[in-house]
Formats: sequence, structure tokens, C-alpha cells
Amino acid sequence: MSRVPSLSSPFLIGFDQIERALDRVAKGADGYPPYNIERLPRDDRNPERLRITLAVAGFTLDQLEVAVEEKELVIRGRQQDDKSRQYLHRGIAARQFQRTFVLADGMEVLGADLRNGLLSIDLVRPEPDRIVRTISITEHE
Repeated sequence: MSRVPSLSSPFLIGFDQIERALDRVAKGADGYPPYNIERLPRDDRNPERLRITLAVAGFTLDQLEVAVEEKELVIRGRQQDDKSRQYLHRGIAARQFQRTFVLADGMEVLGADLRNGLLSIDLVRPEPDRIVRTISITEHE
């Protein structure tokens, strides 16, 4: 993965937290489980939203956890080896994972759904109010 350019430009004030978050996410990206991110258009029941879909075949509902910690969406999967089974060939290993996504300010998780080995998580960003504020200038003699 290529390094994201530094956010140390003098025109980017206060973005040091974003740079640290990008570094943290890049270090934890091992590629498992694979995932998609898609934009879903607004419909009669839902606003425009994002959907993250992870391929979690073999995981049951009680082996998965979805949480928001600070400003990060954290998805964890924990499987245990079944000691009672005797394998002649084992190509599907019991595995643990943690996948982290940094959330922008205002992002909200609408819910999560597990269907056919795919875990889908819907997120929405409410439209922020446009705020324009005039700053008064004082004159000193």
C-alpha cells in the first residue's frame, strides 16, 4: 500500500488527527476478510447511505461483533477450533479478524445484517447545516 501524502501543509490546520488515523488503519489492513463499500441511493424509506459488506462465510451471528469505538467502526470475528472434529484435509481454518474503518465526523451507523455469509453495515451522514459566520474586525489606534 502506498503512503498517503503528509497533511503537513500550512493550509491544512488541525488535520494531524486524520494523519494519525490513516496511519493506524494502514497498519491494520491485512486483507481479511475481503469487503466492498458501495453508495446506496436515497429511496422512499432511507436516505442516501453507504454500505460496507464483508465476506464472513463460516461465522455465526454470535461470533461477530460490530461496534463504534471513538470515531472508528470496528468489526471483529472470533472462531474457535472444534476439537471434536478429525480432519483428513483442512483448507478452511478457524480464524479471528478485526477490521477497522475510521468514520468522518457526523457518520452514523444505521444497522448491521448477516445474510448468506455476508455482513452488511449501513452508514449515513446527515446533511450538515451550512453555517456562515462573519468575524468582526476591531481597529486599534
